[in-house]
Amino acid sequence: MAAGKEMNPTEYIGHHLTHGTKQFGDGGFWTINFDSLAVSVLLGLVGIGFIWWVVRGATAGVPNKRQAFVEWLVGFIDNQAKGIFKHGDRNKFVTPAALTVFVWVLLMNSMDFLPVDIVAKGTHLISEHGFRIVPTADINTTFALALSVWFLMIFFSIKVKGFGGWMHELFFTPFGKWLLPANFLFNVIEYISKPLSHSLRLYGNMYAGELIFLLLWLLAAAGIGWMGVSFVLGVLWAVFHILIVALQAYIFMMLTIVYLAMAHEHHH
Repeated sequence: MAAGKEMNPTEYIGHHLTHGTKQFGDGGFWTINFDSLAVSVLLGLVGIGFIWWVVRGATAGVPNKRQAFVEWLVGFIDNQAKGIFKHGDRNKFVTPAALTVFVWVLLMNSMDFLPVDIVAKGTHLISEHGFRIVPTADINTTFALALSVWFLMIFFSIKVKGFGGWMHELFFTPFGKWLLPANFLFNVIEYISKPLSHSLRLYGNMYAGELIFLLLWLLAAAGIGWMGVSFVLGVLWAVFHILIVALQAYIFMMLTIVYLAMAHEHHH
């Protein structure tokens, strides 16, 4: 199989779910999954480069197919932001941020459609122990994205309300001045739950999708009789997974808009 030798199913799945890592110092926290990092950066450049290329060639007349697609995409995301963000000019930051998040997450999710054994033939030249090509199936990637949105949410909360206003909201809402400890505990739990739910939802769906593809390929390897079954199930799952890939990118983008909109709201 992918490692150049026969493996049992457990070894096969474990091999393909192993990250290519780089340790610094004693390892532990200072261990980087360079496969997730490299693919994420590459896909970010691809997404930015594609949109830049289309915008560079945009015309005022009848748009070509590429330009029409990007205009539709920008309009679609702007409409989503318009329905949620009502606290200023959404085009200054919120819509561009939502567009960036959607395109980047969609591209990272889409890597799940590449057959891991074929990709492994090239990636084993980089790391013989493992190289995962779906960044969003790595909790480190999804948590980093969620934390980025979380820090932006806190930044805009302080920017809009002032540090004093933000602290007042932290201690005095939603139950008023007589329940300061309860207010603080309630708000801290809310703040902690946002990046957790934001990251784990995306990670869980993409990790499960990656695992199901591996199980279907194992089914095909079980014998000639199972190849047809595996093919049919694989096609059905791939079609369904297209919806999951797009839907998870959409949900991650929508939560980003919601959290940024909440940061601009004033609570008394």
